[in-house]
Amino acid sequence: MTTVTDGVGGTDGARAAETAETTAATDVTEVTEAEALRDALGVLKDREQVAERLLAASAKHSFDPDRELDWDAPFEPGKWFWPPELVSLYDTPLWRRMSEEQRIALSRHEAAALASLGIWFEIILMQLLVRHIYDKAATSAHVRYALTEIEDECRHSKMFARLITRGGTPYYPVGRAHQTLGRVFKTISTTPGSFTATLLGEEVLDWMQRLTFPDERVQPLVRGVTRIHVVEEARHVRYAREELRRQMMTAPRASREFTRVTSGEFARLFAVAFVNPEVYTNVGLDRREAVAQVRASGHRREVMQTGAQRLTDFLDEIGVLRGVGRRLWRSSGLLA
Repeated sequence: MTTVTDGVGGTDGARAAETAETTAATDVTEVTEAEALRDALGVLKDREQVAERLLAASAKHSFDPDRELDWDAPFEPGKWFWPPELVSLYDTPLWRRMSEEQRIALSRHEAAALASLGIWFEIILMQLLVRHIYDKAATSAHVRYALTEIEDECRHSKMFARLITRGGTPYYPVGRAHQTLGRVFKTISTTPGSFTATLLGEEVLDWMQRLTFPDERVQPLVRGVTRIHVVEEARHVRYAREELRRQMMTAPRASREFTRVTSGEFARLFAVAFVNPEVYTNVGLDRREAVAQVRASGHRREVMQTGAQRLTDFLDEIGVLRGVGRRLWRSSGLLA
Protein backbone atom coordinates (compact mmCIF):
# COMPACT_ATOMS: atom_id res chain seq x y z
CA MET A 1 0.00 0.00 0.00
CA THR A 2 1.27 3.49 -0.81
CA THR A 3 2.30 5.44 2.29
CA VAL A 4 1.16 9.06 2.48
CA THR A 5 3.10 11.65 4.39
CA ASP A 6 1.65 15.04 3.57
CA GLY A 7 -1.36 16.81 2.08
CA VAL A 8 -4.29 18.35 3.96
CA GLY A 9 -3.26 17.76 7.53
CA GLY A 10 0.08 16.71 6.02
CA THR A 11 2.42 14.69 8.16
CA ASP A 12 0.12 15.17 11.15
CA GLY A 13 -2.76 13.50 9.29
CA ALA A 14 -0.62 10.56 8.20
CA ARG A 15 0.87 10.23 11.68
CA ALA A 16 -2.58 10.25 13.26
CA ALA A 17 -3.77 7.57 10.83
CA GLU A 18 -0.73 5.43 11.57
CA THR A 19 -1.19 5.91 15.32
CA ALA A 20 -4.85 4.95 15.10
CA GLU A 21 -4.14 1.92 12.92
CA THR A 22 -1.52 0.54 15.28
CA THR A 23 -3.23 1.60 18.49
CA ALA A 24 -4.09 -1.95 19.50
CA ALA A 25 -0.82 -3.49 18.38
CA THR A 26 1.24 -2.94 21.56
CA ASP A 27 1.07 -2.69 25.35
CA VAL A 28 -1.51 -5.42 25.85
CA THR A 29 -1.83 -7.70 28.83
CA GLU A 30 0.42 -10.73 28.52
CA VAL A 31 -1.25 -14.13 28.74
CA THR A 32 0.16 -17.61 28.61
CA GLU A 33 -0.13 -19.60 25.40
CA ALA A 34 -2.58 -21.94 27.11
CA GLU A 35 -4.90 -19.01 27.83
CA ALA A 36 -4.54 -17.35 24.44
CA LEU A 37 -6.24 -17.81 21.11
CA ARG A 38 -3.66 -18.22 18.37
CA ASP A 39 -4.01 -18.20 14.60
CA ALA A 40 -1.60 -17.94 11.66
CA LEU A 41 -0.88 -14.32 12.62
CA GLY A 42 -0.01 -15.15 16.24
CA VAL A 43 -1.68 -14.72 19.61
CA LEU A 44 -4.83 -12.61 19.67
CA LYS A 45 -4.75 -9.52 21.82
CA ASP A 46 -7.09 -9.12 24.76
CA ARG A 47 -10.45 -7.91 23.40
CA GLU A 48 -11.06 -5.39 26.18
CA GLN A 49 -7.58 -3.91 26.04
CA VAL A 50 -7.84 -3.48 22.27
CA ALA A 51 -11.12 -1.65 22.75
CA GLU A 52 -9.73 0.54 25.57
CA ARG A 53 -6.84 1.65 23.39
CA LEU A 54 -9.18 2.37 20.48
CA LEU A 55 -11.39 4.44 22.78
CA ALA A 56 -8.35 6.42 23.91
CA ALA A 57 -7.30 6.99 20.31
CA SER A 58 -10.84 8.10 19.44
CA ALA A 59 -10.72 10.70 22.20
CA LYS A 60 -7.49 12.12 20.74
CA HIS A 61 -8.11 11.83 17.00
CA SER A 62 -11.78 12.45 16.22
CA PHE A 63 -13.03 15.28 14.05
CA ASP A 64 -16.13 17.37 13.47
CA PRO A 65 -16.20 17.82 9.67
CA ASP A 66 -18.60 20.75 9.92
CA ARG A 67 -15.96 22.70 11.85
CA GLU A 68 -12.73 21.18 10.53
CA LEU A 69 -13.38 21.81 6.83
CA ASP A 70 -13.94 25.01 4.87
CA TRP A 71 -17.17 24.16 3.10
CA ASP A 72 -17.63 27.66 1.68
CA ALA A 73 -14.28 27.94 -0.12
CA PRO A 74 -14.70 27.94 -3.93
CA PHE A 75 -13.35 24.99 -5.90
CA GLU A 76 -10.02 25.66 -7.55
CA PRO A 77 -10.12 25.73 -11.38
CA GLY A 78 -8.30 22.85 -13.05
CA LYS A 79 -8.08 20.68 -9.94
CA TRP A 80 -9.41 17.14 -9.79
CA PHE A 81 -12.03 15.71 -7.46
CA TRP A 82 -10.33 12.30 -7.44
CA PRO A 83 -6.80 11.41 -8.58
CA PRO A 84 -6.98 10.79 -12.34
CA GLU A 85 -5.25 7.41 -12.06
CA LEU A 86 -8.13 6.24 -9.85
CA VAL A 87 -10.87 7.41 -12.22
CA SER A 88 -12.48 4.35 -13.79
CA LEU A 89 -11.79 5.24 -17.44
CA TYR A 90 -8.16 6.25 -16.95
CA ASP A 91 -5.85 5.00 -19.72
CA THR A 92 -8.68 3.64 -21.89
CA PRO A 93 -9.24 4.62 -25.55
CA LEU A 94 -12.26 6.65 -24.46
CA TRP A 95 -10.20 8.50 -21.86
CA ARG A 96 -7.68 9.47 -24.50
CA ARG A 97 -10.46 11.01 -26.59
CA MET A 98 -11.88 13.05 -23.70
CA SER A 99 -10.95 16.67 -23.07
CA GLU A 100 -9.27 17.64 -19.80
CA GLU A 101 -12.45 19.44 -18.77
CA GLN A 102 -14.53 16.31 -19.35
CA ARG A 103 -12.05 14.15 -17.46
CA ILE A 104 -12.21 16.47 -14.44
CA ALA A 105 -16.00 16.48 -14.65
CA LEU A 106 -15.95 12.68 -14.59
CA SER A 107 -13.72 12.76 -11.50
CA ARG A 108 -16.28 15.03 -9.81
CA HIS A 109 -19.13 12.63 -10.55
CA GLU A 110 -17.14 9.54 -9.60
CA ALA A 111 -16.16 11.14 -6.28
CA ALA A 112 -19.86 11.78 -5.66
CA ALA A 113 -20.75 8.21 -6.66
CA LEU A 114 -18.13 6.81 -4.28
CA ALA A 115 -19.41 9.05 -1.48
CA SER A 116 -22.93 7.77 -2.22
CA LEU A 117 -21.68 4.18 -2.10
CA GLY A 118 -19.92 4.98 1.17
CA ILE A 119 -23.16 6.21 2.73
CA TRP A 120 -25.01 3.05 1.65
CA PHE A 121 -22.27 0.85 3.00
CA GLU A 122 -21.89 2.71 6.30
CA ILE A 123 -25.62 2.48 6.98
CA ILE A 124 -25.31 -1.30 6.54
CA LEU A 125 -22.23 -1.34 8.77
CA MET A 126 -23.99 0.54 11.56
CA GLN A 127 -26.79 -2.03 11.55
CA LEU A 128 -24.28 -4.89 11.62
CA LEU A 129 -22.50 -3.34 14.60
CA VAL A 130 -25.76 -2.93 16.49
CA ARG A 131 -26.55 -6.61 15.84
CA HIS A 132 -23.06 -7.58 17.04
CA ILE A 133 -23.40 -5.82 20.41
CA TYR A 134 -27.10 -6.50 20.98
CA ASP A 135 -26.58 -9.24 23.58
CA LYS A 136 -23.21 -8.13 24.97
CA ALA A 137 -22.53 -6.23 28.18
CA ALA A 138 -23.11 -2.54 27.50
CA THR A 139 -20.52 -1.63 30.13
CA SER A 140 -17.70 -3.45 28.31
CA ALA A 141 -15.06 -1.49 26.42
CA HIS A 142 -15.78 -3.67 23.38
CA VAL A 143 -19.39 -2.45 23.23
CA ARG A 144 -18.49 1.13 24.10
CA TYR A 145 -16.03 1.20 21.21
CA ALA A 146 -18.66 -0.22 18.83
CA LEU A 147 -20.96 2.64 19.85
CA THR A 148 -18.11 5.09 19.30
CA GLU A 149 -17.57 3.65 15.83
CA ILE A 150 -21.26 4.11 15.07
CA GLU A 151 -20.86 7.76 16.08
CA ASP A 152 -17.95 8.05 13.65
CA GLU A 153 -19.96 6.48 10.84
CA CYS A 154 -22.87 8.86 11.42
CA ARG A 155 -20.49 11.81 11.02
CA HIS A 156 -18.90 10.24 7.94
CA SER A 157 -22.26 9.69 6.26
CA LYS A 158 -23.27 13.29 6.90
CA MET A 159 -19.86 14.48 5.68
CA PHE A 160 -20.18 12.49 2.44
CA ALA A 161 -23.70 13.78 1.89
CA ARG A 162 -22.53 17.36 2.36
CA LEU A 163 -19.64 16.78 -0.06
CA ILE A 164 -22.06 15.52 -2.72
CA THR A 165 -24.28 18.57 -2.25
CA ARG A 166 -21.31 20.94 -2.31
CA GLY A 167 -20.02 19.34 -5.51
CA GLY A 168 -23.26 20.08 -7.35
CA THR A 169 -23.70 16.51 -8.61
CA PRO A 170 -26.62 14.12 -8.18
CA TYR A 171 -26.72 11.64 -5.32
CA TYR A 172 -25.88 8.22 -6.80
CA PRO A 173 -27.76 5.48 -4.93
CA VAL A 174 -26.98 1.87 -5.67
CA GLY A 175 -29.50 0.11 -7.90
CA ARG A 176 -32.63 -1.58 -6.63
CA ALA A 177 -31.09 -5.04 -6.92
CA HIS A 178 -28.13 -3.99 -4.78
CA GLN A 179 -30.48 -2.38 -2.26
CA THR A 180 -32.37 -5.64 -1.96
CA LEU A 181 -29.24 -7.77 -1.72
CA GLY A 182 -27.81 -5.43 0.91
CA ARG A 183 -31.00 -5.75 2.94
CA VAL A 184 -30.83 -9.53 2.72
CA PHE A 185 -27.13 -9.64 3.59
CA LYS A 186 -27.42 -7.51 6.72
CA THR A 187 -30.29 -9.72 7.87
CA ILE A 188 -28.70 -13.15 7.38
CA SER A 189 -25.00 -12.35 7.82
CA THR A 190 -23.00 -14.27 10.39
CA THR A 191 -20.83 -12.31 12.81
CA PRO A 192 -17.60 -13.19 10.97
CA GLY A 193 -19.39 -12.44 7.69
CA SER A 194 -20.33 -9.01 8.98
CA PHE A 195 -16.74 -8.15 9.86
CA THR A 196 -15.45 -9.51 6.55
CA ALA A 197 -17.90 -7.26 4.69
CA THR A 198 -16.90 -4.36 6.93
CA LEU A 199 -13.27 -4.75 5.95
CA LEU A 200 -14.11 -5.09 2.27
CA GLY A 201 -16.06 -1.84 2.30
CA GLU A 202 -13.42 0.00 4.29
CA GLU A 203 -10.04 -1.16 3.04
CA VAL A 204 -10.34 -0.65 -0.73
CA LEU A 205 -11.65 2.88 -0.26
CA ASP A 206 -9.06 3.50 2.45
CA TRP A 207 -6.27 2.60 0.03
CA MET A 208 -7.66 5.05 -2.53
CA GLN A 209 -8.12 7.78 0.05
CA ARG A 210 -4.55 7.41 1.29
CA LEU A 211 -3.50 8.27 -2.25
CA THR A 212 -5.99 11.14 -2.43
CA PHE A 213 -5.46 13.28 0.65
CA PRO A 214 -1.79 14.15 0.03
CA ASP A 215 -2.36 14.71 -3.72
CA GLU A 216 -2.01 18.42 -4.47
CA ARG A 217 -3.77 17.96 -7.83
CA VAL A 218 -7.00 17.27 -5.93
CA GLN A 219 -9.47 19.85 -4.59
CA PRO A 220 -8.64 20.84 -0.96
CA LEU A 221 -12.14 20.00 0.27
CA VAL A 222 -11.93 16.47 -1.11
CA ARG A 223 -8.49 16.06 0.42
CA GLY A 224 -9.82 17.23 3.78
CA VAL A 225 -12.74 14.80 3.67
CA THR A 226 -10.47 11.87 2.80
CA ARG A 227 -7.95 12.83 5.50
CA ILE A 228 -10.62 12.71 8.20
CA HIS A 229 -11.96 9.44 6.89
CA VAL A 230 -8.52 7.79 6.73
CA VAL A 231 -7.64 8.74 10.31
CA GLU A 232 -10.91 7.54 11.80
CA GLU A 233 -11.32 4.46 9.61
CA ALA A 234 -7.92 3.16 10.71
CA ARG A 235 -9.45 2.44 14.12
CA HIS A 236 -12.46 0.73 12.53
CA VAL A 237 -10.19 -1.53 10.50
CA ARG A 238 -8.20 -2.52 13.59
CA TYR A 239 -11.40 -3.34 15.52
CA ALA A 240 -12.83 -5.39 12.65
CA ARG A 241 -9.59 -7.28 11.97
CA GLU A 242 -9.13 -8.25 15.61
CA GLU A 243 -12.74 -9.41 15.95
CA LEU A 244 -12.72 -11.30 12.64
CA ARG A 245 -9.62 -13.22 13.69
CA ARG A 246 -11.37 -14.16 16.93
CA GLN A 247 -14.57 -15.17 15.13
CA MET A 248 -12.77 -17.34 12.58
CA MET A 249 -11.32 -19.34 15.48
CA THR A 250 -14.35 -19.53 17.75
CA ALA A 251 -17.43 -19.52 15.49
CA PRO A 252 -19.08 -22.86 14.65
CA ARG A 253 -17.74 -24.58 11.55
CA ALA A 254 -21.02 -24.06 9.65
CA SER A 255 -20.86 -20.33 10.39
CA ARG A 256 -17.30 -20.11 9.09
CA GLU A 257 -18.17 -22.00 5.90
CA PHE A 258 -21.21 -19.77 5.35
CA THR A 259 -19.00 -16.73 5.88
CA ARG A 260 -16.59 -17.88 3.17
CA VAL A 261 -19.38 -18.13 0.62
CA THR A 262 -21.29 -14.98 1.58
CA SER A 263 -18.11 -12.90 1.70
CA GLY A 264 -17.29 -14.02 -1.84
CA GLU A 265 -20.78 -13.02 -3.01
CA PHE A 266 -20.47 -9.67 -1.24
CA ALA A 267 -17.13 -9.11 -2.98
CA ARG A 268 -18.86 -9.64 -6.34
CA LEU A 269 -21.65 -7.28 -5.31
CA PHE A 270 -19.19 -4.64 -4.10
CA ALA A 271 -17.05 -4.80 -7.25
CA VAL A 272 -20.07 -4.18 -9.48
CA ALA A 273 -21.41 -1.36 -7.31
CA PHE A 274 -18.06 0.41 -7.09
CA VAL A 275 -18.75 2.58 -10.15
CA ASN A 276 -22.26 3.80 -10.87
CA PRO A 277 -22.69 3.82 -14.69
CA GLU A 278 -24.93 6.89 -14.47
CA VAL A 279 -21.78 8.98 -14.05
CA TYR A 280 -20.90 8.37 -17.70
CA THR A 281 -24.27 9.56 -18.95
CA ASN A 282 -24.05 12.67 -16.78
CA VAL A 283 -20.76 13.80 -18.35
CA GLY A 284 -21.95 13.20 -21.93
CA LEU A 285 -20.40 9.79 -22.58
CA ASP A 286 -21.98 6.72 -24.13
CA ARG A 287 -22.79 4.57 -21.13
CA ARG A 288 -22.44 1.19 -22.84
CA GLU A 289 -19.13 2.08 -24.42
CA ALA A 290 -17.77 3.42 -21.14
CA VAL A 291 -18.83 0.38 -19.11
CA ALA A 292 -17.34 -1.97 -21.72
CA GLN A 293 -14.01 -0.13 -21.68
CA VAL A 294 -13.83 -0.14 -17.88
CA ARG A 295 -14.45 -3.90 -17.85
CA ALA A 296 -11.70 -4.43 -20.42
CA SER A 297 -9.23 -2.07 -18.73
CA GLY A 298 -6.08 -3.72 -17.43
CA HIS A 299 -5.26 -0.55 -15.50
CA ARG A 300 -8.61 -0.58 -13.70
CA ARG A 301 -8.25 -4.25 -12.84
CA GLU A 302 -4.81 -3.56 -11.40
CA VAL A 303 -6.13 -0.62 -9.35
CA MET A 304 -8.91 -2.71 -7.80
CA GLN A 305 -6.67 -5.69 -7.08
CA THR A 306 -3.96 -3.50 -5.58
CA GLY A 307 -6.53 -1.71 -3.44
CA ALA A 308 -7.83 -5.04 -2.15
CA GLN A 309 -4.49 -6.87 -1.80
CA ARG A 310 -3.78 -5.98 1.81
CA LEU A 311 -7.24 -7.24 2.72
CA THR A 312 -7.14 -10.41 0.61
CA ASP A 313 -3.72 -11.30 2.03
CA PHE A 314 -5.15 -10.96 5.54
CA LEU A 315 -8.30 -12.96 4.73
CA ASP A 316 -6.18 -15.68 3.16
CA GLU A 317 -4.01 -15.96 6.27
CA ILE A 318 -6.96 -16.34 8.66
CA GLY A 319 -8.79 -18.89 6.51
CA VAL A 320 -11.58 -16.91 4.84
CA LEU A 321 -10.43 -17.41 1.24
CA ARG A 322 -11.04 -21.11 0.82
CA GLY A 323 -13.07 -23.35 -1.45
CA VAL A 324 -16.08 -21.85 -3.20
CA GLY A 325 -15.55 -18.55 -1.42
CA ARG A 326 -12.09 -18.15 -2.93
CA ARG A 327 -13.45 -18.81 -6.42
CA LEU A 328 -16.14 -16.17 -5.86
CA TRP A 329 -13.54 -13.65 -4.71
CA ARG A 330 -11.49 -14.36 -7.82
CA SER A 331 -14.53 -13.90 -10.06
CA SER A 332 -15.16 -10.51 -8.43
CA GLY A 333 -11.90 -9.24 -9.95
CA LEU A 334 -10.55 -8.22 -6.54
CA LEU A 335 -8.33 -11.27 -6.09
CA ALA A 336 -5.54 -11.82 -8.59
